[in-house]
Amino acid sequence: MMTTIFALATPPGRGAIAVIRISGLETDRVLGALGAPNLTPRMASLRTLRHGGVVLDQALVLRFARPLSYTGEDCAELHLHGGRAVVEAVTSALIDLDLRPAEPGEFTRRAFENGRMDLAQAEAVADLIDAETTAQTAQALAQLDGALSRTYGGFRRDLLTALALVEAEIDFPDEDVPDHLAATAGPVLDSLIVDLEAALADAERGRRVRDGYRIVLIGETNAGKSALFNALVEREAAIVTPIAGTTRDVIDAVLNIGGYAVTLSDTAGLRESADPVEAEGVRRARARAEAADLRLWVRAPGDPDGDAAGFVQPDDFIVWTKADLEHSRPDGGYGVSAVTGEGVSALHEGLAERLARDLSGSDFPAVTRERHRRRLAEALEAVLAGRLRLADAPELAGDDLRRAADALARVTGAIGVEDVLGEVFSTFCIGK
Repeated sequence: MMTTIFALATPPGRGAIAVIRISGLETDRVLGALGAPNLTPRMASLRTLRHGGVVLDQALVLRFARPLSYTGEDCAELHLHGGRAVVEAVTSALIDLDLRPAEPGEFTRRAFENGRMDLAQAEAVADLIDAETTAQTAQALAQLDGALSRTYGGFRRDLLTALALVEAEIDFPDEDVPDHLAATAGPVLDSLIVDLEAALADAERGRRVRDGYRIVLIGETNAGKSALFNALVEREAAIVTPIAGTTRDVIDAVLNIGGYAVTLSDTAGLRESADPVEAEGVRRARARAEAADLRLWVRAPGDPDGDAAGFVQPDDFIVWTKADLEHSRPDGGYGVSAVTGEGVSALHEGLAERLARDLSGSDFPAVTRERHRRRLAEALEAVLAGRLRLADAPELAGDDLRRAADALARVTGAIGVEDVLGEVFSTFCIGK
């Protein structure tokens, strides 16, 4: 029997309200012991909570009956006054009543185990809590609503259709089924392979929305990278001096640009150096540039291309600094002045447009975590193997397709051989 658990659902510390959640079979017993028996489900009731003859608080209490609660168990919420002493007194009372403090994520884990949500939706709960931008919130809400699960469910339905055709030929050779039935699974698998390859090719989009789009400033020493970095983050985050090589390490700042999370990185100027500290900074700058989603090649007019040119991709931005000074600026790129702010807004708008181009899409991304990408790659590998074996070795192809179905099911946590049997018997009149 699972123990009844409780946890503070609001941030710890002083506040107007503190909410304690309870879940488990002992919920009604505990509510009665505290002085809040016989509550109508989903209706807030004002009750004076007591324990051991002592008044704990006057609180709003809500009861949620199984199975239509968050966890699928009997649940309750105690909406207390947010003083630390009140919360501590109620917590002590719940422990005295044999309740156990919940472990991290245990409420959502119970929701999964009781069928209230699948694994992908459970992950969306965590993402929604951590969301800091509108894009992250929208992606997490869509995933919580089942968008990711429906995507993988569609993949798996196609796979089960093909597997049913293969299994029917293997398991029922003497029944009334068409000849070479397994071969008819080929077009289904071909279409599925296209879908899985497209999903994997789009994998970075979901990751970038969830974890943040990586933008790195690269350039030669004294090109104005740190001054531009400060202008974009709107604070003095990096040290700016006329001395070449001031920046030695990578400096990161998290921004919200156009509703998307961005990690902006200032890096050491690229040049050869005998100083081991600066040389390490240059190495880190190059590594960060190679891993970036977008590079801003920061250049001062008149400077040679230098080492930074080797890291720039065709879609990267070129940013010419010191636009407030009297000089001619080459055509192309963005001209900015960290001193006057000239051009910074235009650069910001350009970055917002680039983020929208790279991260928005009509379809929900099939990958929002590395776990999803690995499972999707496993499924594609198995489907490709099964497609090759389909004509000559349908038994082996069936094993490959089952392996692919298992990989897809692990994304949502829905694994069961009965799905295959159901597909067989609903599609063909086996055994009449």
